[in-house]
Order: sequence, then C-alpha cells, then structure tokens
Amino acid sequence: MSFHPAEVRFLITHEEKIADAERRLTADHPMTKASAIKDSAFFRSEFGDYGRAAMELVSSRSAAQGKLPRQWLMCHESAQQATPLVVAQRRAERIAAHCPQALVHDVTCSIGTEGAAITEAGMDYHGSDLDQARLLMAQFNEPRGLYSRADALRPASTSESIIVADPARRAGGRRITSPAQLIPPLPSLVETWQGHELAIKCAPGLDFSEWDGLVSVASVNGGVKEACLYTAGLSAGETREALLITTSKTECLTDSHRIDIITDRMPSDVGADSPGKYLIDPDGAVVRSGLVRHYARREGLWMLDERIAYLTGDAIPAGRSGFKFIESVPLKKLKTALKKHDCGSLEILVRGVDVDPDVLRKKLGLKGKRPMAVFCTRVGSQCVGLVCEAREYADEPPHTFVH
Repeated sequence: MSFHPAEVRFLITHEEKIADAERRLTADHPMTKASAIKDSAFFRSEFGDYGRAAMELVSSRSAAQGKLPRQWLMCHESAQQATPLVVAQRRAERIAAHCPQALVHDVTCSIGTEGAAITEAGMDYHGSDLDQARLLMAQFNEPRGLYSRADALRPASTSESIIVADPARRAGGRRITSPAQLIPPLPSLVETWQGHELAIKCAPGLDFSEWDGLVSVASVNGGVKEACLYTAGLSAGETREALLITTSKTECLTDSHRIDIITDRMPSDVGADSPGKYLIDPDGAVVRSGLVRHYARREGLWMLDERIAYLTGDAIPAGRSGFKFIESVPLKKLKTALKKHDCGSLEILVRGVDVDPDVLRKKLGLKGKRPMAVFCTRVGSQCVGLVCEAREYADEPPHTFVH
C-alpha cells in the first residue's frame, strides 16, 4: 500500500523513534507473516494512526535489503517497482560517458533510485512525478536533486539534455505486452521529448524490434531485471547489449560486483552440432537481448539447434553454471531413462516444446536417490529430453570485480 504525503512527513520527522521501535520489536522476535497481527498492534501502540505506515516502512526496508539503501524511505509498492541501485548505476555510467555535463531529467522519479545513481556519477539531476508522496520520499532519499510535481507527458521544463523514464509495466494487475500499452505509452514519451536523448526502462519481454537505438537488458545474479531503451546519442553504435551483473548474495550495495557485457558488436559465427561435455542455459539477459550466438562465440560454445537458445561445449563459462551431459532420449522414453539413472530429484528446463515442468514431474514419479536435470527441447525435428547430471558451477574469473 502506498503512503499519503502526511504519512511520509511523519516518517521523516520520527525516523529515530521508528528505528528504536524496530530494534525493540525485532529483539523479541523477527517480523514475519505469522507475526503480522501482533506487529501491527505494536506499531499502532507506538505511533497511533501512523502505525501502519511505520510498520510498512520497516518491512519494506527489510524486503529491499541488498536492492536499495537501508536508510531510504519506501513503501512496499515503490520498493518492489524500484530498479536495483546497481543497475541504475550502470545506466548513469553510460549516460555520463556520453554526456558528462548533462542535466538529467527523470520524468517518473518515484523514490529516487535513478537520482542517487546520477548524482553519484557527477551529473545534475531533476526528478519529477505525479505522486506527491513519492516525490517527498525521493527528496529524502536523494537530497542533491531538484524535484517538481509534473506529468511525464507535459514537460515542466525543456532545458534538460537527457530524459530517463520508467513507464508502468502493469495495468489492472496484468502485465503489459506492447510498448504502446505502457503507462505512459512509449510512442507518446518519444514524441513528447523529441530532440532529447532518452533512456527508457521497460519490461524485458516486450517486442523492441522497431526501436532504432540500443536495447540493453540487465540481469542481477541471473534474474532479469529490465530492458532499457537508449536513443542513438547514448548507444555508441550498438543496438543490443546484455549486462550480466553478479553481486554478493548478502549485500550488493556495498560489496564489489562483477559486470559481464555482451554486445552485438562481438562476432557471432557459431553453428549447431551434437552435445558436448556440458549443456548451458544462458543468462536470461543474453537470451532476451538476442545475443546467444555472440555469447556462444566468445565462450567457445555452440548451439544444439539453430532456433533454440540452449548452448553446449566442453567447459562451463567462468562464473556460470552448467550441466554435464549424459544422454539424449525421446521425451516419451524419459521416464525409463531417469529410472535407469536412479533419479530422485529433477531440475527441468524447457524451451521450444510444450511441456509443463510441474505436470511432467508428477508423471515421472521419481523414486531414486540421484539429483539430476533434463533439458526438454527440440533438436531438428525431434522433441527430446537431454538427460544431465545436477547443475554445477564454474569458479568466478579472477580480478574482474569492480566497485
């Protein structure tokens, strides 16, 4: 639930008291779903009508640990929607590399994640939003910026050289599938800010085939977070990019992190052949950005099928995971093959065939002891199950982490 402006002002002026209340509560027990009623009563006893807001702030900060700074103001919705700071920092670095003296206007600033990254990169920042409560939180979270209440499609100022936007990706609880359905729509944003360089964040599953600039897809620890559309002035001639960000599993905001970058400028001359020693399911950012062949070429891998985004090779890429290949069987004979291998638990990967992993797992009725994996996919005209040993991880490459 979002905050009202009065609630945000209360949270700001009672910051220390809320922190003290949290310490006393969590010293007695951790805040969980099971303790929600008890916790709600505690915060109401401490802060009266503002108890709900105080409790939501505390629980939102806990849920966003590693994604956003602990001391920030946030509600559940804004924390969930916010770009991980480490991703925003990479965007700010790209903007600064092309326009180091830019005044950047974030026209959907929410709680200020982009502002923190942009000011950290040495640029001036203007954040605007229609939601007054989120503007107040953004001002608290990143006080170095200039803020105004404005509609993203009704410019309050045109002096900025770079526009950053994050249109809503859901409508009525349903995920949006077309750029024209974003709120505000992508075509409207482009038209409104014509003549400015743009960086527009979108869901990674949208169809970006008509975008003339760069489509950059970012993942953090294997989870795809967003696609960002850059106009030509911020693209450096690239049209596709995958950012694979690896952070500490405990606290990505303070620890060093590794960034692996794949672009369409890399060679992509790889073909398809029989399985090698390992099967590789590429990071989702590589798949979503359409750079599977480029990644395969760099890592010495090859395709299993020209149309399917699974790879194979004789080694697992450094810092990634893979599966040691055992055998290929028709999907109809998968149960027999797994029984032969004494399979008791199974990781199921599906691409290119109509298979529901949950339904398949029930049909297999596994009773063995060995953990295994299977790729249910298409190779040529055949639907096959590629039986593998359990997932294993290669060591991280040395000396590749940045701060």
